[in-house]
Amino acid sequence: MQRRGFITALTMASAAAALPRPSLAQSAGSRTLIFVPQANLTSLDPVWTTATVTRNFAYLVYDTLYGVDEKLQPQPQMAQGHTIEDDGKRWTITLRPNLKFHDGSPVRAVDCAASIKRWMKRDSLGQTVASRLDAIETPNDTTLVFRLNKPFASLAWALGKSQPSPPVIMPERLANTDAFKAVTEVVGSGPFRFVTNEYISGSRAIFAKFDGYVPRDEAPSATAGAKRPLVDRVEWRIIPEAATAAAALRAGEVDWVEQPLTDLIPQLRNDASLRVDRLDPFGLYPVLRFNSLQGPTANKGVRQALLAALNPIEVMQAVMGDDASAYHAPIGCFLPGTESANDAGMDRLGGKRTVAEIKKMLDDAKYDGSPVILLHPTDQPYYDAMAQVTLATCKRVGIAVTDAAMDFGTVVQRRASKEPLDKGGWSMFSSSFPALDYVDPLGAPALRGNGAGAWYGWPTAAKVESARDAWLESNDVGERKRLATEMQAAVFEEALYAPMGQYFQSTAWNKRITGQLKAPVPVFWNLQKA
Repeated sequence: MQRRGFITALTMASAAAALPRPSLAQSAGSRTLIFVPQANLTSLDPVWTTATVTRNFAYLVYDTLYGVDEKLQPQPQMAQGHTIEDDGKRWTITLRPNLKFHDGSPVRAVDCAASIKRWMKRDSLGQTVASRLDAIETPNDTTLVFRLNKPFASLAWALGKSQPSPPVIMPERLANTDAFKAVTEVVGSGPFRFVTNEYISGSRAIFAKFDGYVPRDEAPSATAGAKRPLVDRVEWRIIPEAATAAAALRAGEVDWVEQPLTDLIPQLRNDASLRVDRLDPFGLYPVLRFNSLQGPTANKGVRQALLAALNPIEVMQAVMGDDASAYHAPIGCFLPGTESANDAGMDRLGGKRTVAEIKKMLDDAKYDGSPVILLHPTDQPYYDAMAQVTLATCKRVGIAVTDAAMDFGTVVQRRASKEPLDKGGWSMFSSSFPALDYVDPLGAPALRGNGAGAWYGWPTAAKVESARDAWLESNDVGERKRLATEMQAAVFEEALYAPMGQYFQSTAWNKRITGQLKAPVPVFWNLQKA
């Protein structure tokens, strides 16, 4: 499949050729940066939801104890630094001076402790930290003490990670909110403050420079270092229609479009006033996730056949078109070039077997022709493309498939159901993780095999969990490599999911904006507007 089936050639030709220029008046000149986010901002709590747009919002208004630089090394952010004692089981973190929340109150250690405790209840990596934690103590306003029951060398990384839910710091009174309920007020300590009275969901979100923010002295690097707000105001404009957003960028009515549609990028590249680039060096890690509890995909043999049938290269071509530089496929459980990357079990991936061989796998698994249900979000172009390939593949190898077409919001709700297929359940769906999650086993949600505690699909895979636990305990590079290889082999043997590759989305901005950083999130500090 060389092109996406979700956009007709006629539609794209007319949109790309004309790119009509709507009237979206820019309100504030060179001290205001106008940004078109990938989606509408509906949730304002990055702990309550893993929505990427909310995570991006969080980096404007909140700060974290640590950041991660462009070399993937954790660096102190709100923290001045830390000491490690008691054979790695006692971390003492000191806050840097002059930290303030947007309401004027000082940032205290108790605020940080309450925020971290709330984050640990929802985030998968936070839960790993919690399992090794005896207590967080706050002997004074500037000191946090993490007392661990076993060493955890990756604590600074965990406290600085950006994907998918960063451990942001908010005032204690808000951090004490039930982690399964969204906070009702936005008060951070980051470089910009949220202008609540100008927020209109579906239209705009406004951020104003926080004059009380004191940046670090180091050079900015990804989510670490100095976060200097160099514009007075950031306006997010919600423009759902891709051609309209691209036209507004070309007209100079907006400054930056986060995710222009792939088919429109050639038009944007040809505009001398614009720059198109890939700021996220890691991209996205797409998967087809199987339900291990219900229906035909509860049968490991059926999952193995699906894993062998779905060709990742076909999927990536459908998503990214003819630009082979925009994706890697096939890949395993970990990103190419990382310490954990390996070839174990790769012979199980699609594109290596004939249709006859796949059908024999289904026969051997005693597949009886019962339908599988594919959750198909038609309003998300990349996921729509993935679903189209999956549907065609199932039909080609003789798997009865029901195309459950719906909007992405409904997919998010339905994928949480553990009910049988005839009572609102599902068999598989496509999703994309920030690829940075998959540099190693530490924070990769789809790799877990801990049953009810696992990500949607809820697989139980003792070999996977055993290898992960051992990886967490080891500090030896060679041993960790061996364990990552063991984990990947077990993931593919159990067919927990089908990795579809790694793809890189471009972003586009007006050249009058300078200071863009390479980072896994769009960052708004360090930016200047001529």
